[in-house]
Amino acid sequence: MTYRSLFVSLMLLTFPLLAQTPSPVPVEGSHTYVPADFAQFAPQTALDMLNRVPGFAIKQEEDARGLGQATGNVVINGQRLSGKSNDVVTELSRIPARNVERIEIVDGATLKIPGLSGQVANVIVRSGGISGQWSYRPEFRSYYTDPLLTRFDVSVSGTKGPVQYTVGLENRGNRSGAGGPTWIYSPTGSLTEERREEWRGNSDQPQITGRFVLDGPNGSKGNLNLLYHRLYFDYLENGTRTTIGSLPRDRKVTEDQHGDSYEIGGDYEFDLGVGKLKLIGLSRGDAYPDTTTVETRFGTPATPIVGDRFTQNGKERETIGRGEYRWNKLGAEWQISAEGAFNSLDSTSGLFELNPSGGFDEIPLPGGTARVQEDRYEVIGSYGRKLAANLTMKLSAGEEYSQLAQVGAGGTTRTFYRPKGELSAAWKFSPRTDINIKLARKVGQLNFFDFLASVDLASNIEKSANPDLVPEQSWDLQVEGVHNLGKLGSTTLRLYSRLIDDIIDYVPIGADGQSPGNLDHATVYGIESRSTLNLDQFGWHGARLDTDLQLQNSKVRDPLTGQERHISNSLLGAGSVGLRYDKPKSNWAYGADASYELDADYYRLTEVGRQWEGPVWGDLYVEHKNVHGLTIRAGLYNLFSADSRWNRTVYVGRRTGPVAFMEDRERRIGPIYSFSIRGKF
Repeated sequence: MTYRSLFVSLMLLTFPLLAQTPSPVPVEGSHTYVPADFAQFAPQTALDMLNRVPGFAIKQEEDARGLGQATGNVVINGQRLSGKSNDVVTELSRIPARNVERIEIVDGATLKIPGLSGQVANVIVRSGGISGQWSYRPEFRSYYTDPLLTRFDVSVSGTKGPVQYTVGLENRGNRSGAGGPTWIYSPTGSLTEERREEWRGNSDQPQITGRFVLDGPNGSKGNLNLLYHRLYFDYLENGTRTTIGSLPRDRKVTEDQHGDSYEIGGDYEFDLGVGKLKLIGLSRGDAYPDTTTVETRFGTPATPIVGDRFTQNGKERETIGRGEYRWNKLGAEWQISAEGAFNSLDSTSGLFELNPSGGFDEIPLPGGTARVQEDRYEVIGSYGRKLAANLTMKLSAGEEYSQLAQVGAGGTTRTFYRPKGELSAAWKFSPRTDINIKLARKVGQLNFFDFLASVDLASNIEKSANPDLVPEQSWDLQVEGVHNLGKLGSTTLRLYSRLIDDIIDYVPIGADGQSPGNLDHATVYGIESRSTLNLDQFGWHGARLDTDLQLQNSKVRDPLTGQERHISNSLLGAGSVGLRYDKPKSNWAYGADASYELDADYYRLTEVGRQWEGPVWGDLYVEHKNVHGLTIRAGLYNLFSADSRWNRTVYVGRRTGPVAFMEDRERRIGPIYSFSIRGKF
């Protein structure tokens, strides 16, 4: 055991006997929803209730560096979840609705948690006796896929003496697939090849989790989170490719990925001096070995089979120790935090070629095997107070030191100092209108696999090693206004922009290579509008309409052409509308949803294209909320026949050269039939 993991283990062992957390008092200025407000929906979990709060959309914690400050918009009993893998949506789905005392929608700047801004849901949960809930959600597709019969979850919550706990077991299974034609065209637009391919992917992800909450002596509080997760994924693609004027050839792609991950995390807060000290520790890791094989059989028996194989075995580890000390003085909330985070990836990759005897011979893959690690330390000071009866502000500032090293594959060691911080304000503009403003300086997260060379055999795309990657840094500005429409509902308007330094995109490596790398600058700006309308006010009792519309633009200078373009795969526009009708004086409910998303093209050094599913997704469902105590729903999805599409232009060499070919893919997904049963015990 290293000193780093020993440090975190000692922090976790400092927790005293677990105990239940009492319900906090309501937050001043909050809009409160009680269980009676959700009665018509017959919710079974806290997640069901929060999803019915007008105009509120759950935002998960970002995959940020270490733990850092809060980035989501949901807290439970006024506390942020200290784990990284056990997300808040999963946690809410395990809290029985009968244990929810109320839900407060508050301005994040008014809470004593640095990083929160805009609308935040504070879910107040009271402890109770032992209770459990479960769900079973099979799914069937019309084409190309196996039935999904293994998706379920079950959880037990309760108290025993001073202990409040939730233990869950679930399998996040998935079955996906599509099939159809692909056409390959010459640079002049003539058809050169036809393909007919279909694929299916099967995954099962069983995991067991535990969360324990305490309220110790003298006002101390703590949490302990445990998680163990397994992954089983296999992919199969079969196809026939016919070049004009030649015999057809059969192609088979298989992928097998399996492995596991774990997380142990917790926190403990207690009085110390004039304030409170919170100690947080986390240790997590994963390993998901992956093997992809492509084999091509030609139309004549005399022609040997051609094949390639790519293997990658990466082991990631993260250890975090964090301390937060906060106190009140001169009418303000003060906090200072210090964090150390230690991340590493040990990855071994191999590229192989099929030989005439049926075995695979390894061929060189420079930069495919290496160790990447980063040691980071940060100190942040925070200050928050009321400036007026209707205006609250928070300010935080600090610095991060990191040492980034790569061992092997031409690696190097570098050190960095980066400023971090944010300023946020919550303004009660009128009794029904809240305005929130946030300006933040952020440092992004790195994907250590981007440092290493790899090969996408299915799409014939190679990626070189790049040991010179650094994290993105950005100035983020957001202004959000929330207007309460009373019995009619609510509406939210959000304006945002990002000025990004060192944005990660594909850059040239050597004479003909490419890899994720850093570009100097990029900008992102957009607008989002969310609304909830209760149609009771228009005479349709029990009906509700939810809408979400987002428009976004981005700019970055292409590293190859020097011209401005959109950021690869960035959002351009999205919209969704949902209608639900809970029939008065009955247990029946009906609903329909539709969504659309348009993303920008992706750009690599050798090609440009767009890969998406759409254009419009839609579904219908019917639900009965009490069939002998069970909630049963049946749904039909993909009403508008959304397809899997891929259009790309591939060049001879890089994009500044002549076109090699153009590809147009259209694969049918087909209708999806979903069924769910939920109950409690």
